[in-house]
Amino acid sequence: MAIRRVTLGFWRGWTAENDRWPLWLPVALGAGSALYFALPAEPDRIWGWAALGAGMALAAAARTWRPGRVVLALLAALLLGFGLVRLRAEAVATPVLDRPIIAHVTGRVIFIEARQQGVRYVLDHVRSGAFDDAPPLRIRIAQRAGGADLQPGDWVSLFARLDTPPPPVEPGAGDFGRSRYFQSIGAAGFAYGRARGIVPAMEPDWRERVMLAVEGLRARMTRRIQAGLPGSMGAIAAALVTGTRGGIAEEDEAALRDAGLAHVLAISGLQMAMAGGGIFWLLRAVLAAIPALVLRYPVKKWAAVAALAGTAFYLVISGAAPSASRAFVMFGFMMLAVLADRPALNMRVLALAAGVLLMMQPENVADPGFQMSFAAVAGLVTVAEWERERRHEPRGFVWRYVRGVAMTALIGSIATLPFSLFHFERAAHYAVLGNLIAMPLVGLWVMPVAALAVLLMPFGLEGWALALLGQGLEMMVAMGRWGSGLPGAVSLLPSLPLGALVAVTLGGLWLVIWRGRKRWLGLAPVLLGIVLAMMARPADMLVGRDGVTVAVRGADGLLHFPSPPPDRFTARAWLRRDGDGRDLEQATGMAEARCDGLGCVVRRNGLVIALARRPDALDEDCRRAQVLVSAVAARCQQAAVMIDARAAAAGQGWRIWLTSPPRARSVRDWRGARPWVAAPSSAE
Repeated sequence: MAIRRVTLGFWRGWTAENDRWPLWLPVALGAGSALYFALPAEPDRIWGWAALGAGMALAAAARTWRPGRVVLALLAALLLGFGLVRLRAEAVATPVLDRPIIAHVTGRVIFIEARQQGVRYVLDHVRSGAFDDAPPLRIRIAQRAGGADLQPGDWVSLFARLDTPPPPVEPGAGDFGRSRYFQSIGAAGFAYGRARGIVPAMEPDWRERVMLAVEGLRARMTRRIQAGLPGSMGAIAAALVTGTRGGIAEEDEAALRDAGLAHVLAISGLQMAMAGGGIFWLLRAVLAAIPALVLRYPVKKWAAVAALAGTAFYLVISGAAPSASRAFVMFGFMMLAVLADRPALNMRVLALAAGVLLMMQPENVADPGFQMSFAAVAGLVTVAEWERERRHEPRGFVWRYVRGVAMTALIGSIATLPFSLFHFERAAHYAVLGNLIAMPLVGLWVMPVAALAVLLMPFGLEGWALALLGQGLEMMVAMGRWGSGLPGAVSLLPSLPLGALVAVTLGGLWLVIWRGRKRWLGLAPVLLGIVLAMMARPADMLVGRDGVTVAVRGADGLLHFPSPPPDRFTARAWLRRDGDGRDLEQATGMAEARCDGLGCVVRRNGLVIALARRPDALDEDCRRAQVLVSAVAARCQQAAVMIDARAAAAGQGWRIWLTSPPRARSVRDWRGARPWVAAPSSAE
């Protein structure tokens, strides 16, 4: 009887929240997409279609078989997520360049972004005789000088050095090559000199004309903003309006990031809510002041339609990034709820937004912006639901505003912390303070004036508004510099392992989806994730894909470069992922290393590590070293781990653990046999 009572109580506890079960559907959809990315090899196309068909069949069965509805629906969403992302990979597929080349290239500009020096643009319809096989569908080019006259739709000719889109700097790091692949970009590089215009090779179809018209509008607006507001402030203003972040001074971006204000630069819920909410509030107030209208017509719904149209325009000119798309979908559902006389903001609206975005672009499940955006909003909606159940004594407007900003910053910081540590290895400690002092300025000055500048732009009258916007941005950046300069403003921490992130994410989802006491069971996987992060063993050695950039973990637990690293970008990324704030000069040199003109020898954990620079050192190093890294081609059967120049390039970089015996894993092995991973070239 006791067991029966416990079972019945357990069952009633779950069935009491039937309205919360659908919130797990987008989670299952995202899990299916994540499962695709976790595979070691690319599944055949037939598996994508099979998963899609099985998912649709299970979804249909879930509608008729009530006892197993929940399980069938979750399995259907899982299979649909897998099938959709597999077919999406097929739709965007592009050849990926497998080796560096210097080539004469022609193509059409489809995207352009101003930088502090020169421009960066994307070409499609790429043609060049230097490609062995079919050229990539799109390539990304950086041009150090000129380019101010380029427009989306221009056909250009240029000489460029092209290479494979950059792989991760080590196993487990961010895979830019994968994200570029889902943009159909199969090569990246820089131009020699300037691109020159040529006669168009073909006329665009109607879809391309629409796309080019939108990108042309964004480019013209960006140039108008940066012409009226030069320098870093103009680049920040362009980031707020058109979503193009090139040209922001590194020190300004770092100050905003370290003060917890990086979200201001990403078009997301803050900007979308201010833009759409401002239109809704202003238009409703104006219409409500006209008795003949407010007494006869649903002016609130008119204002909702206008706000929806305004935010749709904002989404288009901002580039429709994942965070902006999420914010637009959520705001759209809120306005539709107003039109239907329903509650505007709840967890179901967030789940619908996640489901819509994952069905349209399922690869977003691996995007940092998507992850952090939904984590922050899920935390805020959870707190809002909890607040609605409490009794509140009347408070003044100032108290409510300060409390709202502080709670938003605090909850957003906590919710996004695991993803920030996984992707960016840093945590800002004064985010609440930074938002308290800066958000009134952003909400009451920066965003309204930015909107006014956009409205005046068609008439050429935006100059004075941009000047006013620049003053507000300078004050915002000054606040960011002050906040980021406080003692202990930022902590650099080692990158969170993937397993720890998954555990913390599942625990967080459990906490925000369920209600009542059972929600606290979600703390168990969160604690498990913390334990996994603490137990993770970092690599004892890192080898770059050039075979010369090498870091060894010293007795002090820090990475050291026995000799100056040629690949400074990779070396800095290693230090950052290790939670190490030293610069390269401080990390170069190692007490345990003995170096000469032929290379270096390091003794660690009872093992001999040889770093050979020239062939003259190979024979001796091979005889005595358990780990041999050679900058030239070599053969050595005695070493337990041997990485020469060919293996370093073919593996795209390596991690080495100085265990007994030593073990190594390459970036290529970690990435798997996927379409965004170029096959090793014959030179490798």
